[in-house]
Amino acid sequence: MKETVVQGDPAATERHRRSGKLTVRERIGLLLDPGSFHEVEPLRRHRATGFGLEARRPHTDGVVTGWGTVDGRTVFVYAHDFRIFGGALGEAHATKIHKVMDLALRAGAPLVSLNDGAGARIQEGVTALAGYGGIFQRNAHASGVIPQISVMLGPCAGGAAYAPALTDFVLMVRDTSQMFITGPDVVRAVTGEKVTLDGLGGAEVHASVSGVAALAYDDETSCLEDVRHLLSYLPSNNRELPPAVATADPPERRTEALLDLVPVDSSRSYDMRAVIEEIVDDGEHFEIQPGWAPNVVCALARMDGHPVGVIANQPSSLAGVLDIHASDKAARFVTLCDAFNIPLVTLVDVPGFLPGVAQEHDGIIRHGAKLLYAYCNATVPRIQLILRKAYGGAYIVMDSRSIGADLSFAWPSNEIAVMGAEGAANVIFRREIAASDNPDEVRALRIKEYRSELMHPYYAAERGLVDDVIDPADTRAVLIRSLEMLRRKHADRPSRKHGNPPV
Repeated sequence: MKETVVQGDPAATERHRRSGKLTVRERIGLLLDPGSFHEVEPLRRHRATGFGLEARRPHTDGVVTGWGTVDGRTVFVYAHDFRIFGGALGEAHATKIHKVMDLALRAGAPLVSLNDGAGARIQEGVTALAGYGGIFQRNAHASGVIPQISVMLGPCAGGAAYAPALTDFVLMVRDTSQMFITGPDVVRAVTGEKVTLDGLGGAEVHASVSGVAALAYDDETSCLEDVRHLLSYLPSNNRELPPAVATADPPERRTEALLDLVPVDSSRSYDMRAVIEEIVDDGEHFEIQPGWAPNVVCALARMDGHPVGVIANQPSSLAGVLDIHASDKAARFVTLCDAFNIPLVTLVDVPGFLPGVAQEHDGIIRHGAKLLYAYCNATVPRIQLILRKAYGGAYIVMDSRSIGADLSFAWPSNEIAVMGAEGAANVIFRREIAASDNPDEVRALRIKEYRSELMHPYYAAERGLVDDVIDPADTRAVLIRSLEMLRRKHADRPSRKHGNPPV
């Protein structure tokens, strides 16, 4: 990769390295295939005057733009150079980014941004702000058309933070990257709260508290390696299918380990990730937002070499209930997969929505509707598998046949009902139980009756709401055969400008 146009000020480079950061071209070199980078407008300079800018007109204007390849596939990139104006965005800087974003959209190729900038260039005033507006508009227009990945490798403050927020994935590096709208000094002046940069908008905060970041890393190298890995699951654009790869994992492999991994007793916990590893190719999956809303698992994986999106309740966290954050997380993942032609496999073991005043007041109805809306609009192949319990509205929302799943399968341990047998019996037979001389005996009898008549494993199958009750050991083979059948699925939707989703 050439360094002839701009080397960067040696003192600035040394300060940059002392902060634990790689240089802009080192980062690009780790992201792209060796020797594949083609730079766009390396000689660009700003034309601003005043406030000392006329005396400082370095080439690139603080951002390196261009294209290269990742595993042989074209990828566009722009990367801030913190050594030049702190990576701050001015008119020329923004124009370069606009150009590479337009090229990516025309070429139908992913766009990766390596963010390490101090926001808008104050000396250029409103033209800098207009530059951000142009980026935001292009982010929105490219959404669902080409994959957009934002890699946070330094500060990102103020309005600049909205550009990454508009992209498909945000990846952050611990200790060196932060995102926030107003910094610690402003927060302290307005609210009196004292907080550090990392405490306000560091990688851990956004990966586990706010949900802004998909993943957090200890160093830039591992982060950029995972960007390459993530791209391997995604098509170049929404007109293509995601790339398939050869696998040595037999599609008919029996998954007998599932019998031991998942307890028959629906009150016992287990780790859904182990189930996913048993089902997918070579046990490999790429989990999105593992630290946020852990009661639902969202992961990219492959089955018989073809990418799939897996959405699963996580019994080891809050018993796998759906709450506000889990609904938001799953809804966005469903929408992402649908936009980029990635089939959906939904693994269901859900006791319902999380009850509570806080959940209701904070809008669980609205947030749960996001997941419902996402599934109902998804046109990719959709398969539901019910492992154990599936109660109430949460059963419907987790891609049931009634909202458009192409196929629904269940294990013999499944329980599909409005609610658990204990709760149902207490509601239906409450007067009888209250009037009885032996309420515990009557309650137990009615619970057994409800379970045997309405919750037996074949009740839903008998009514066509489950396509088949399958042996857990056949799970991988059944899913792969079904996905193969659905690979050329075509679904039409009513003509409209766009829907009005709950937000």
